[in-house]
Amino acid sequence: MPSDAATGQLPYLPDQKHFLAGAAAGVASTVLTSPLDVLKTRFQSSMSQRHLSPQPVPASFLGVWSRHVLQTAGVMRNICHVEGWRGLFRGLGPSLSGVVPSMALKFYVYGNCKRLGAGMLDCAEDTALVHAQAAVAASITVSTVMNPVFLIKTRLQLDVRTEGADVTARRYAGSLNCVRNILQQEGIRGLYQGLGASYLGTVETVFHLVLYEQLKQLFRPISTGSNAQGDLTWGHAVKSWVGTSGAAGSAKLAAVLVTYPHEVLRTRLRQAPIENGTRKYVGLVQCFRLVRAEEGLAGLYGGMTPHLMRSVPSAIITFGVYEYVLNLLGYDVRG
Repeated sequence: MPSDAATGQLPYLPDQKHFLAGAAAGVASTVLTSPLDVLKTRFQSSMSQRHLSPQPVPASFLGVWSRHVLQTAGVMRNICHVEGWRGLFRGLGPSLSGVVPSMALKFYVYGNCKRLGAGMLDCAEDTALVHAQAAVAASITVSTVMNPVFLIKTRLQLDVRTEGADVTARRYAGSLNCVRNILQQEGIRGLYQGLGASYLGTVETVFHLVLYEQLKQLFRPISTGSNAQGDLTWGHAVKSWVGTSGAAGSAKLAAVLVTYPHEVLRTRLRQAPIENGTRKYVGLVQCFRLVRAEEGLAGLYGGMTPHLMRSVPSAIITFGVYEYVLNLLGYDVRG
């Protein structure tokens, strides 16, 4: 990464390149992984339990994994049959309006806090401590600012058709109708349901970004080779992509496996109230206890298969596009 003196940039001046690169990464990853995001949300919600027939928990890890894969394929077929292929893209509008600015904001805060943190902590920018403090700042900022948008996205993804008296209808007619409905029935606080679980997700963000940066350093000899300087060949581009992809995918896989239950708790807390207007899940601890009591520990890992199928490729796409755009903007991501 070029020094501030070399670029003529003041040490405290925020770099807008991270914002633009993050926005581009958000668009690419959201559109390409939208169907799997819908599947993940359906599985994480309590509504999925009503459509899955109860089965004994397999004794082996392979049996559990096989059941998850079969259930994922079954839910995808059901969505296509009942709602059409458009059902796989439910909530794409709110997703784009949420993920694009959140990715832009996340990488803007993260990229600049790395530089500022290194100066404040008087240590190198590639140290784990600098990466951790930048990840905490980015995660808390995004969770606080973007929670209403992601709550709306979750409500729309869970808004399936209900049948009764020969009438088939949805709770929400669209994003704006969803916002009005929440404000009328739940007030402003309704837009911030699940915020506590989002803050808990800071652990995953820190784990992911710190591990990614360390793995990227480890994979650097693979991605650069002996002639990194000035090497613009396709061979170097492929090696660089493999290094970034390997680091991003491996870090995301590890982060999800370690911290996944918070995803389920966040989705449950964002669910719409049941028909009589009362909420089933009213707090982080109460939600955890209720899910565990009703569904066992397996309930805290509902939807992990589609989540892994979406989040690992999404991480690869996100970091690949992010660093590619930074390079196009003249920002050296190797340092």
